[in-house]
Amino acid sequence: MSLLQTLFAKPQPVPAPVAADWDRALSLPLFAGFGDEDYKHLQTLAEQLLADKTFTPVADAQPTGAEIAGIALRAALPILRLGVSWYRGWSEVVLYPAQFIHDGEEVDEHGIVHAMHHVRSGEAWAGGPLILSLDDLKGSGRGEGYDVVIHEFAHKLDMGGGGVNGLPPLHGDMRAEDWAAAFNPAFEDFRRRIAAGEETEIDPYAGESPAEFFAVLTEYFFDLPEALIEAYPAVYEQMRRFYRQDPMERFHDPATP
Repeated sequence: MSLLQTLFAKPQPVPAPVAADWDRALSLPLFAGFGDEDYKHLQTLAEQLLADKTFTPVADAQPTGAEIAGIALRAALPILRLGVSWYRGWSEVVLYPAQFIHDGEEVDEHGIVHAMHHVRSGEAWAGGPLILSLDDLKGSGRGEGYDVVIHEFAHKLDMGGGGVNGLPPLHGDMRAEDWAAAFNPAFEDFRRRIAAGEETEIDPYAGESPAEFFAVLTEYFFDLPEALIEAYPAVYEQMRRFYRQDPMERFHDPATP
């Protein structure tokens, strides 16, 4: 069943997470190293997102309370130091049981329109819903640089800058020139490496576009920061300033030499 066929399905209520659901979700490697106050703040932000956004299961999706808690907490992580207002301008999270089909059109460099038929694990629409596969949620946030929720919510942050181009609205103490000086050469280097057939620890999908580069690298920033800082330290620094977090510091064990 296609995405457009199910977006307008009759919404079903989702279970409200209980204490055990929050605890289970917070036990993921993604959330390691936080202090008690940060854990409380994460849950508070997650609860605000659950109150602010409508969660709509479609195509017979049956999310559990732990899955709902996990989605909300992952979405809260990038805005831990920013606030829920960074997700303003849209209202719905659509939940599929597994990967879904997206039908659309794409215009190539010659102006020719091509019909597209893609299988997706997530999608974010400008001004519209954010769509997630519950099946892909299971492999997210496990310290491997993959998290479908963070990826799609990063797209929503990117859209806050007026486009989908890998440049979110920056803070007053940041400069677009510095952002470009870090991201542009990194993106070109990554695309060169992929074109040359090199194996990279970072998912090759990051080379699809500047928007995907930003979203995929946001996954690595939060879930496998050592891979990002080793490959593109200047990008890591810009992300550290944008998200106002330093996952490398949080994951570091002082007892480890």
